[in-house]
Amino acid sequence: MPRGDKSSYTDKQKRKAEHIEEGYEDRGVSKPEAERRAWATVNKESGGGKKSGSGRGKAESHASSRKGGRMSGTGRSSSDRSAAARKGWETRRRNGNA
Repeated sequence: MPRGDKSSYTDKQKRKAEHIEEGYEDRGVSKPEAERRAWATVNKESGGGKKSGSGRGKAESHASSRKGGRMSGTGRSSSDRSAAARKGWETRRRNGNA
């Protein structure tokens, strides 16, 4: 089986990679890079393509999916952070703690 062959992956893994890839493309990542990252994520979560045989499966870790979900859209904008930093500096200067 040549490198890059996806035949050993399940349909679910292929769908998952496609969905992850679309998410990266929506965020402006190039098509080849999005595909590379998507398959890397699938491999990390499920341990690569599934092999046949009883007892050869492992539980999937969804840590990377959770991390991506938590990181997206959270936090403050750079202008909010700058304003908070300026306010803190003014307070420290005024109180003589600078």
